[in-house]
Amino acid sequence: MAELEALAVAIGPRYGPMLLFAAATGLRPAEWIALEKRDVDRKERVVYVRRSFTRGELKFPKTEASMRAVPLQARALEALDQIKDGNGSPLLFPGERGGYLDIHHFRPFHWRPAQKAAGITPLRRIYDLRHTFATFALRAGLSTFDLSRYMGASLTMIDRHYGHLARDGREHAIKLLDALNAPWTLVDAAWTPDEPAGVNTENESDD
Repeated sequence: MAELEALAVAIGPRYGPMLLFAAATGLRPAEWIALEKRDVDRKERVVYVRRSFTRGELKFPKTEASMRAVPLQARALEALDQIKDGNGSPLLFPGERGGYLDIHHFRPFHWRPAQKAAGITPLRRIYDLRHTFATFALRAGLSTFDLSRYMGASLTMIDRHYGHLARDGREHAIKLLDALNAPWTLVDAAWTPDEPAGVNTENESDD
């Protein structure tokens, strides 16, 4: 986290809060670029992801189910408090002229120089801010299921890339099962449904 704070200072007050917010929410660059101020609900502590901006085009989800509400942790709210007015732009993180941030211009002229100034080696990708969120969220105890919802990614993808960090992942499951050390019983009335009177189950097939 100290490295991220140093990067935010190095990049300056215009874009520093944007980077901190991205790392605190796990949004894709195309999503936080398209955020508008009205997408933030401070009372409910969520940000609504309703659109994305990529390759110079604003895109909307095909269904309302594709939209999602991402929780705002304290660090995200602190980042929002640091945002400048943005020249009256409706965008949460506008470019220098008030329009959508040009990510292709941002990388070589802001992102990489700021990393060098902060002494970050090797240089990271902007998308790594999303990975930062995933890593900290899982270490904090968030389940892979919840993380997939908040990041708008499939559970399979989350498990493949971050499963080793998850408390509900395979390794954690093995530790919990091994720690139980309870005697095994073939039948446990707590999970076996009551059979109707007169039903004989002795000859039931295992197929």
